[in-house]
Amino acid sequence: MPRPTPAQLAYGSATVIVSTFALLLVSQARSALWVGIIAVAGLLLGLLVAVTGPFARTARAPHTPRGSRAVRAHRPRAGTAARASAGTAGVGEHSFHG
Repeated sequence: MPRPTPAQLAYGSATVIVSTFALLLVSQARSALWVGIIAVAGLLLGLLVAVTGPFARTARAPHTPRGSRAVRAHRPRAGTAARASAGTAGVGEHSFHG
């Protein structure tokens, strides 16, 4: 298991603090048992946020900026010998326009 990044630790810690205070205010818990249950729930929620951080990032498709060389198709210049074969250059290639 990879080590958590500082951002993951910050998000997890903030989640623990905010969720625990919110649950204590909403539930108006007065007994030590309910305060302990709410504290454990806040810790588990913070752990869940800290651990699932890298999985949410890797699930997205990689972003390629518009106009990058990886996206541009090779287009032969007009007036060259490659002009005759330009009609078959795109056969079998993936269309980015849907």
